[in-house]
Amino acid sequence: MRIQLIAATLTLAVAGAANLAAAQGVDPRPPNNPEQKSASAGQTDAPENKSSVAFDVVTVAEGLVNPWSLAFLPGGKMLVTERPGRLRVLGADGKLSAPVTGLPAVDARGQGGLLDVVLDPGFAKNSLIYWSYAEPKEGQTGVNNTAVARGKFVDDAAAPRVEDMQVIYHQRPSLNSPLHFGSRLIFGRDGTLFVTQGDRSITEGRMQAQKLESGIGKVVRINTDGSIPKDNPFVGKEGVLPEIWSFGHRNIQSATLHPTTGELWEVEHGTRGGDEINIARKGKDYGWPTIAYGIEYRGGPITGGLTQQAGMEQPLYYWDPIIGPSGMTFYTGSLFPAWKGNLFIGGHGTSDLVRLVLDGEKVIGEERLLKDLQPKPERIRDVRTGPDGALYVVTDGATARILKLIPKK
Repeated sequence: MRIQLIAATLTLAVAGAANLAAAQGVDPRPPNNPEQKSASAGQTDAPENKSSVAFDVVTVAEGLVNPWSLAFLPGGKMLVTERPGRLRVLGADGKLSAPVTGLPAVDARGQGGLLDVVLDPGFAKNSLIYWSYAEPKEGQTGVNNTAVARGKFVDDAAAPRVEDMQVIYHQRPSLNSPLHFGSRLIFGRDGTLFVTQGDRSITEGRMQAQKLESGIGKVVRINTDGSIPKDNPFVGKEGVLPEIWSFGHRNIQSATLHPTTGELWEVEHGTRGGDEINIARKGKDYGWPTIAYGIEYRGGPITGGLTQQAGMEQPLYYWDPIIGPSGMTFYTGSLFPAWKGNLFIGGHGTSDLVRLVLDGEKVIGEERLLKDLQPKPERIRDVRTGPDGALYVVTDGATARILKLIPKK
């Protein structure tokens, strides 16, 4: 009898430890805000889901200075942005071009600089590219805003350049801050362009995220020439900026289209314990700064200490502790069948690649990759599915790299 009791006690102890490990999710660090409670089951701390996919990490390019984004050109080339203000062509041979000329000046302080770059859906015919950047306000020291420009890319090996440059979007108002520019550019299936933005990380900007006469803390939607789509949610409403698509956002540095639904999925930097995934839907309010998960970076509750309020959207998923998200893609390639439909997000704060398994709009599993990246883990700025089916990762730093994940040989 005594032996049976001991065995039963040990069995319960092992089961309890397993349950505790599952409850803690994939991240062993303590939560940033242990007091907060999620609004629904499964909204955070998804169980670990190891795919056991064997892959090699290949260095495609190195020696980049704070790269932020890449875009795939025909013929195996890429465009790569560097925050100090350089756009480079990366050849199929791994060699970097001289900086592309014809771009406007950028404010490269803090989180600013040259940020995202995308090709026009009709690039094969019109050669147009679009890029986002921190635009300095002429005559006002330190004042800036998110902006989007476009131009015709001329792939001249000796002198790559952009011609007929045109700024098609200026965030308004401009503010004196070097932070929270957002800046992902995503083309919708209808050819309109989504521009993600931030709250500029100062009180003046934060409090404008709920104000519809301001572009701060908003996702905006424009046509490729900068004009406003007629079916935007606030077109024709007095005192409201017609370019606004959704509002109440903190700082969106990750965005991509869902491969099936075509909806805009985004991940935004929260405060400590509040990085979150949302589907940015037409006219919806995502709550910042009225509601939020997490705590202030300097400590203490966020405005009001509220995580839920009627009329404001809940995140599909949030991280506590935070990952510092930047870049995201749904894997749609064929090299890794086990990853098909998984969502990959760059862990800029944790130096890992986050893989999420989804059931519709619900996160049901999480895995952290590249934790053992050699020679040492690097902060991840962007992640893309390549036309060759490889998964491309842009690291961040003064001597950063572009990597690609391919099946292990």
